Amino acid sequence: MNTNALKLGAVHLIVLLVGSLILAGCASAPSEEGLISEEYAQGTSVFSFDQAEFPTVKPWTSEKFNNNPHDFQFAIIGDRTGGADARGVFNRAMDQLNLLQPEFVINVGDSVEGYSQDRDELNAQWVEFDGIVDKLEMPFFRTVGNHDMSNDTMRQVWLERYGPAYYHFVYGDVLFVVLNSEDTIRPAPEGLDEKIELYNRLQVENPQKAMVLLEEFMKDESVVAALGQPVDFGEKQVAYVSSALTQNPGVRWTFLFLHEPAWENPSDSFLAIEELLQDRDYSFFAGHLHYYDIDERHGHDYITMGPAGASFHHDGPGNVDHILWVTMTNDGPEIAKITLEGIYDREGRDLQLKELYERKGWEEAAGDSH
Repeated sequence: MNTNALKLGAVHLIVLLVGSLILAGCASAPSEEGLISEEYAQGTSVFSFDQAEFPTVKPWTSEKFNNNPHDFQFAIIGDRTGGADARGVFNRAMDQLNLLQPEFVINVGDSVEGYSQDRDELNAQWVEFDGIVDKLEMPFFRTVGNHDMSNDTMRQVWLERYGPAYYHFVYGDVLFVVLNSEDTIRPAPEGLDEKIELYNRLQVENPQKAMVLLEEFMKDESVVAALGQPVDFGEKQVAYVSSALTQNPGVRWTFLFLHEPAWENPSDSFLAIEELLQDRDYSFFAGHLHYYDIDERHGHDYITMGPAGASFHHDGPGNVDHILWVTMTNDGPEIAKITLEGIYDREGRDLQLKELYERKGWEEAAGDSH
């Protein structure tokens, strides 16, 4: 073989070696987009230590880390309105959720004050709300509440802005079904819009008078009657739920979200939905009553969320602004109730935040005004 051929072969060899080193470096080093290395993805470099330093005992309890890749976390948040969020509790909660970093957030309705036929006013309310949830660093899923959809104009505004009022999706092999408890429009108590406007103004000008007004409102016969009405789901919605369940028979769990806790006085249509859920694991979440409560039906959790800024309607342990933190595991969901007062950033306790969430129930505030 001549000298030129040997030189050419050496050049080719060097090029191949350099190329191999470059490719090897690309495979093991994180990319600019933040992709983890292959070794990390395979779990070989998640935890390591110098074994010579710990030949026998170790100052830790286990090397079985709670990091199942099939687990995921999401947050549920309650009503913002139904007595406007004058103190900005819901707005502040968005910053707190960003601290916690769930994979997504879902609410149980009553995002705006609503109860209006004025399209401009309704759109302005939704623009305000969208500006609040746009602060989140993760997706936010909407549920319809009675303050979001209580007449045909409000229904049309919702459909134009957000599309279907009931829907479903699958995440992490778990089915999420979002229902519309306002499917059948029910007449609002007479003069409700004027009372809401007055209450919201009094929350700023005279909070004690606002609480007295709320106490009287909650005892009004028409309001009591409205709260006791069963929630009807139209045939199309029930058929939709049936189809969503049929399309997803083997999911790990099914979560269902709606605004009004329809199980409190179940209609035939709600019982039909429950019948469809037989032979699967599921949990229900609702809001509307502004008081945290948990019921068990057919061996399953039916949870009513407390508020996240909306007015307090009752006194007791469920009278608290909070979120639910749900961790989906292979054994089912682990659910933690976290009060918003207890979430602080790394700088520690914020006295202004403490005052924000130390709200009085309407009975206590009404008593103070006498």
